[in-house]
Amino acid sequence: MPFPEVPTDFSEGWHTVCGAGDISTKSGLAIHMYACNESMVDKGFHNSDGELLIVPQQGVLDIVTELGKLKVSPGEIVVIPRGIIFSVGIEGETRGYILEVFDSQFELPDLGPIGANGLANPRDFLYPVAAYEERECKFEVVSKFLGELFVTTKPVSPYNVVAWHGNYAPYKYNLDNFVVVNSVSIDHLDPSIFTGI
Repeated sequence: MPFPEVPTDFSEGWHTVCGAGDISTKSGLAIHMYACNESMVDKGFHNSDGELLIVPQQGVLDIVTELGKLKVSPGEIVVIPRGIIFSVGIEGETRGYILEVFDSQFELPDLGPIGANGLANPRDFLYPVAAYEERECKFEVVSKFLGELFVTTKPVSPYNVVAWHGNYAPYKYNLDNFVVVNSVSIDHLDPSIFTGI
């Protein structure tokens, strides 16, 4: 996907590749690509349609959310839950992929006979670094609802949450931490995986 020739931020640089299902019934998914060359300044994005899994291919994403900050590099993935406002800061040209799931949240599968360790370990998923700001400004929020974009303006930054509790939050994962079955590169599987019943 070529980079844009005019200033384009993350919220403007989406291109839908394919999809299935129906947003209005909260079933299905969409696959997008993004390309941008400008940071979102006093601007945020809010997706009411689904959860986003963002995979940077080129360039680092400095993501600011209501719950803190995440720095996501190529080789990492980030999940932004439905309804969370976020901004993306970049340095230079950036592009990657987005998987948008309409019906449910991403979750780790049951490991079954693999045991307690293996594949993507829960301890390797990282939540945002706490941060907040109190400032008055003309802050634009682009909201995606039923596939359409709507814009509103707030008189203050939405990133003024001082504390939060729970697990409904953005998170990132370094793909280098993925433990392949029969590999001891990062961690080892439970010995029971190699026993026959």
